[in-house]
Amino acid sequence: MTDEHEPLTATYERLRHSEDPQELGEFARRPLPDRSDAAAFSRATALLEAVAGNHHTAVEDRLYLAQTMPFPNILVKLSEDPEPSVRKAVAENTNDKNWLVGRLTKDDVDEVRAAALANPMTSWKMRMEGAEDERNDAHVLDLLSRFGVDEGKDGPAVLTAMIRRAVALNPNTDEETLERLADDPDIQVRHAVERRRSRRD
Repeated sequence: MTDEHEPLTATYERLRHSEDPQELGEFARRPLPDRSDAAAFSRATALLEAVAGNHHTAVEDRLYLAQTMPFPNILVKLSEDPEPSVRKAVAENTNDKNWLVGRLTKDDVDEVRAAALANPMTSWKMRMEGAEDERNDAHVLDLLSRFGVDEGKDGPAVLTAMIRRAVALNPNTDEETLERLADDPDIQVRHAVERRRSRRD
């Protein structure tokens, strides 16, 4: 247990360097003070940053924080976690700031990028870059190809059409997705499919 009367910096450093998963896990799951007690609330969230950034904190506790925390200082720490499942949980967290989830759209792991690109906080610019990124596989590109045409994936018509067009031109897009995009309501998307197919012939 941490001493509430210990200076914040001392407790922060102790938690940051702790090698005791039980102590760290207890702190990770401790209910936050009421926001009306601003000092206690601020202290608790600052200390959670130390817990989140300590790799001796058990993976399940880091996952818990990645899934439940709305605080950028904590999510930034977790977005750099060596465990891909933790980064994926951050990528799925709808409390993310768009710049943070945008960073995860460029992650080295496919599942993390896919989760970030599907997050409603992701900017259209990041989705556009994702549609152009040749590291993304057919599954991720299929997801991106549905913006602007599928229910629940609404957005500005011009931007979503640009994303679908970029998907059509990405060499990793599979035939099933191309077949659907060949009947796209936007003529530029349909033309992109024709261009892509002409390159193969």
